[in-house]
Amino acid sequence: MTSTSTASATAASTASARRWLTLVTVGLAQLMVVLDATVVNIALPSAQADLGFSDGDRQWVVTAYSLAFGSLLLLGGRLSDLIGRKRTFIIGLIGFALASALGGAAPDFGILVAARALQGAFGALLAPTALAVLTTTFTIPKERARAFGVFGAIAGAGGALGLLLGGFLTEVLDWRWNLYINIFFAAIAIVGALLFIGRMTSSGPRPKLDVPGTILVSGGLFGIVYGFANAETDGWDSPLAWGVLTLAGILLVAFVLWQRRAAHPLLPLPIILNRNRGAAYLSILIAGSGMFATFLFVTYYLQLTLRFSPIQTGLAYLPMIAMLVLAAQLSTNLLFPRLGAKLMVPIGMLLGATAMVLLTRLDVGSTYAADVLPALMILGTAVGTIMPASMQTATYGVDRHFAGVASAMVNTSQQVGGAIGTALLNTIAATATTAYLTAHLVSGANPAATIASGAVAGYSAAYWWAAGFFAVGAIVAALLFRRRVPHVEPAPGADAPEPVAAH
Repeated sequence: MTSTSTASATAASTASARRWLTLVTVGLAQLMVVLDATVVNIALPSAQADLGFSDGDRQWVVTAYSLAFGSLLLLGGRLSDLIGRKRTFIIGLIGFALASALGGAAPDFGILVAARALQGAFGALLAPTALAVLTTTFTIPKERARAFGVFGAIAGAGGALGLLLGGFLTEVLDWRWNLYINIFFAAIAIVGALLFIGRMTSSGPRPKLDVPGTILVSGGLFGIVYGFANAETDGWDSPLAWGVLTLAGILLVAFVLWQRRAAHPLLPLPIILNRNRGAAYLSILIAGSGMFATFLFVTYYLQLTLRFSPIQTGLAYLPMIAMLVLAAQLSTNLLFPRLGAKLMVPIGMLLGATAMVLLTRLDVGSTYAADVLPALMILGTAVGTIMPASMQTATYGVDRHFAGVASAMVNTSQQVGGAIGTALLNTIAATATTAYLTAHLVSGANPAATIASGAVAGYSAAYWWAAGFFAVGAIVAALLFRRRVPHVEPAPGADAPEPVAAH
């Protein structure tokens, strides 16, 4: 009897260790994908000088990644459901590493943009698959909370870590290492995937890929990201931007209508129509719209106004990352099980609004320690409170055969939110800066000082709007999240209803 108990305990310990090593593996892949949304930003001036492309073309190095990533996420999530998460994960890692190698060795602008688009496409395989692996691996509530705390912290802090790593690699080595570094990340993750990620076994006939649904939603998501990116560069009076956004809206409506009658829907509508999950997706979209644009303006302020170097700029985000990780662990392990998303997410949104209001107080005479640091630390706490709670709620209770596409919706919400927020807030900042310069550039004034003040005035206007985003997010989350849900309707293919945590 004793030997049997000892063997059982050993097997349980081994299984637990395997789960945590799986978390390390998928966390590394998620970090790589999120990093690449920002790590190249700091390297752009060096890449531009080396390859000789114009200021107008520069945005495509960033936009190519976002377009491919955002438009293919739902397809990537569904493929992980259909062909197996382990296989999809490894294919995504290999493809991402090869695309990164191509970008690092790019001899000209065209190859660099093509490599960034390939990175985005394989990232769209990786990101939802990583979260789906986490969702189906951690089923014990206490372990699940810890795992989502870590994963949510990675998802929230990855953008800021990208700025830190990008600054270091660009200054110490070369801009190309911002791409080459992914080869090492991917190699480690591939070994981890082969050793620790189990294969998903499925019963019954294999469902088919919803080709019409894939074309409709990929085209719609591409149109949203491209339309907002175009509006950011060409202005909101651009016919192309509005034409693409209108077409995107039509495609997404057609997608929803098709999903209602498709035999094998790409995104079963019960997944997003569940009230708690719908609230979680909206919360991630709203938080993403305020968060990613804020990284952009704070980075501009630190480098152009406070004259920080790229490495100093990256280091300036470290306290925010520390607060984000701490908040993510506290919220998922202590607060979320007791309070639920209905309280946690609105609290995080209000903290985000507070951070934005503090940032509106910045001027050309502000200092990092007294003025920027407190706002960044509050923002880190906000994101660490919002993201893990929303991600855990968004993927809880979904049939394991649809975990990939449900996870893809998390990444899609964050990506679309970031695209919308960046385009809107950039336009608002540029308009405010122009208005300030028109009013203050008079004869006898110091042009350099006026221009610097105008830039800060533009950032301030953007922060006020970001504060509004977070405030709206607090109201939406408080109204939509349920405190207690006895059960969740099963997704198509589920054998029985699964319980949802009492929120």
